[in-house]
Amino acid sequence: MDSELIFKALADPSRRQLLDLLYNRDGQSLSELEAELPMSRFGVMKHLRLLEEAGLITTEKIGREKHHYLNPIPVQFVYDRWVSKFARPFTSQLTELKYRLEHEMSETRSHRYQIYIQAAPEQIWQALTDGDISPNYYFGTRVESSFEPGAPYSCKFADGSVLIKGEIIASEPPHRLVQTFLPQWEEAARALPASRVTWLIEAAGPGSKVTLLHEELPNDPYVEGFADGWSRILSSLKTYMETGAVLKISD
Repeated sequence: MDSELIFKALADPSRRQLLDLLYNRDGQSLSELEAELPMSRFGVMKHLRLLEEAGLITTEKIGREKHHYLNPIPVQFVYDRWVSKFARPFTSQLTELKYRLEHEMSETRSHRYQIYIQAAPEQIWQALTDGDISPNYYFGTRVESSFEPGAPYSCKFADGSVLIKGEIIASEPPHRLVQTFLPQWEEAARALPASRVTWLIEAAGPGSKVTLLHEELPNDPYVEGFADGWSRILSSLKTYMETGAVLKISD
């Protein structure tokens, strides 16, 4: 993840406006975004390309149009790595954007994340399904399941308490894993209905592109913290797969 590209992308007010537009309504097309900015279609395309190169947005072709989605992971990366080391001018801008990206999206029922990891799809699949590996990136919990469609799964702490549980919907190693998501860490979390998490792993050069979709989320203020949780998990997964180290993230 290139911190210089991230800082460059965030430095421009038009690019920050595009991020705000996607925060307000994720998944917009080029035409929809162009209508909100006082510049040419080419200018908007150029800004979107820079945001995508920095990893701050992801895109998906739907029909004839490309749709754009926020990806909060680079902001989490910069926040965790640099905020405590650099001066306050950076801090105030980054914390404001971090809050916006992680705050409740009242009209959005799904979250999308994307990250590139220098590891083969088979290695990433093993990390997602191996209980000896998962404590290194999944908040210290051990994943337990046969990972067959219809099988239950859980993520448990060393004391046996459960962080997440659910059911495996689809399992296509090493490229696609779909599971229901039932948080268990406290009473308010247990009161939420089941949502759906999809892991997509694609070969990308010497490594892999990992896309995570969290869908069917309820319109409940409680779920605003999920974005921060997934960003930490994915950043920790990347660090562990590439360095073998456990990422230490401050609250």
